[in-house]
Amino acid sequence: MKRTLLLAALLAGTASAQQNVTIGLGYLPNVQFAPFYAAQKEGYFRREGLNVTFKHGYVSELMPLLLQGKIDFVVGDAEDAILAHAQGAPVKYVMAMYQRVPVTVFSLGAKGITKPADLRGKTVGIPGAFGSSYFAFQALLDANNLTERDVKLAQIGFTQLDAVRSGRVDAAVGFVNNEPLQLRANGQKVNTLSVNAAYPMVGVGLITTEKNLQGFLGRKVTRAAQQGVALTVRDPARAFRDSASFIGSGGGTLDVLKASTPLMTSAFTRANAVGFSDPATWTKAIAFLQKSKQVPAGVKATDFYTNSLLSKTVK
Repeated sequence: MKRTLLLAALLAGTASAQQNVTIGLGYLPNVQFAPFYAAQKEGYFRREGLNVTFKHGYVSELMPLLLQGKIDFVVGDAEDAILAHAQGAPVKYVMAMYQRVPVTVFSLGAKGITKPADLRGKTVGIPGAFGSSYFAFQALLDANNLTERDVKLAQIGFTQLDAVRSGRVDAAVGFVNNEPLQLRANGQKVNTLSVNAAYPMVGVGLITTEKNLQGFLGRKVTRAAQQGVALTVRDPARAFRDSASFIGSGGGTLDVLKASTPLMTSAFTRANAVGFSDPATWTKAIAFLQKSKQVPAGVKATDFYTNSLLSKTVK
């Protein structure tokens, strides 16, 4: 009896020692967040002594909550961390989920949009005048001697797939691992325009406050999330199964996740480990934003990101 009570007390003590952490994952539950769902389901967070809760919403809503201390981490575009930090917010990008932006401009083959010049006079759908989709599209136009006045921009929220499929817009800005994939799965011919040459930006990743870099919390959360990325790359089918209870039936498919995993790796991660940010990519990204006067001329890339919380032993 005494042994049973002692065991119960020890278990209760272990449970109470778990540190509560809230991670903002953006918009709606979706397979794109599989590394975090997998880290939860596989017990990676729990092994670090963390009791993790996910909060979904627009990053524009989640970043203020991060700064107010109401949530602890946010998964967002690199630009979210860069622009917030440039305006004085004490935030840093601490783990890369995607090594490059997955943004693309997609259209049905019948529209004949095979090069950026074909966008002239066309109606192009964008989620809104914010985030990596909007910035990347602006860069694509600029690199091809076009301006927003040369196209008809339509702010359509996150309805790009239906808007293109129904003909409401001629093209839309979406993700290469999402909407074009779904259209092709339905037998439709799709044209895509890559933005990577015009917009050399770091992909979506984990952002936190500089305060969380000082203690153990940042390292624990990042280590567990990094393991989630590694599992997703290594075994997307397992990560998809882990995600099922979080995303339901409308949160994406295994094919979408499989198309996402190449975005999580690069030559740099193969030499180090998943989750690491390539300093060369960051240097190019900050130089681009400086040229477009979105960040001050005197800043350097390491002001905005760190690899210090990551482990090279995670594969």
